[in-house]
Amino acid sequence: MDDSRDRSIGGNGFRPAAPPASQAEAELLRREMVERQLRRRGIRDERVLSAMLSVPRHEFVAPEFAGEAYSDRPLPIGQSQTISQPFMVAAMTEALSLSGAERVLEIGAGSGYQAAVLSLLASEVHTVELHEDLASETAERLRRLGYANVHVHLGDGTLGWPEAGPFDAIIVTAAAPDVPPPLMAQLAEGGRLIIPVGNADEQRLLRIEKHGDAWSTRPLYHCRFVPLMGQFGWKPERD
Repeated sequence: MDDSRDRSIGGNGFRPAAPPASQAEAELLRREMVERQLRRRGIRDERVLSAMLSVPRHEFVAPEFAGEAYSDRPLPIGQSQTISQPFMVAAMTEALSLSGAERVLEIGAGSGYQAAVLSLLASEVHTVELHEDLASETAERLRRLGYANVHVHLGDGTLGWPEAGPFDAIIVTAAAPDVPPPLMAQLAEGGRLIIPVGNADEQRLLRIEKHGDAWSTRPLYHCRFVPLMGQFGWKPERD
């Protein structure tokens, strides 16, 4: 849940636009989003672009922000969380290198948008959300929209979800001070972990791949996400 692009949402100077008036208008806005924000900025995986074109992002934001759903910014979703900007969602998804048969774990379900995108690219998605209200709303939303291969769990995401592991890919949508050891332990051989790591003000998005007892790590982007709370994340007293 990236919060790096626009800090004025909900404050002075933010003027919400009208929501899409029809399905056709929403589809046009998604197509413009994919072409201008994603393809032109270097997203090349056609499966990822197709998934981003398919998922109705305006369904995953609060009604008052539906008119901004396809803009190049994160948006608030409650509980001090955000839905990440489209480019960040696409870039993190592309970095997972999904082929379609994978079991994926997402840490930080948020409104369910990232999970919906992943559901079109993988066999099964498990997503863990710390906030009970968000978890409940997101589970209902994903069911209503037909993303049947997504399973929403309430819990401490820094512990992963070992009951369904190991996972071929893990994506963390909040910033951690370090990589949580349980997530490393739940990664399958050859699996990929995408996670923002750093301090409260700035992080690097890392791609970590497991090779036996060894790990390869590649930095991708500078970024700024909301903090990952939990046993192996940020504690309230460290905010």
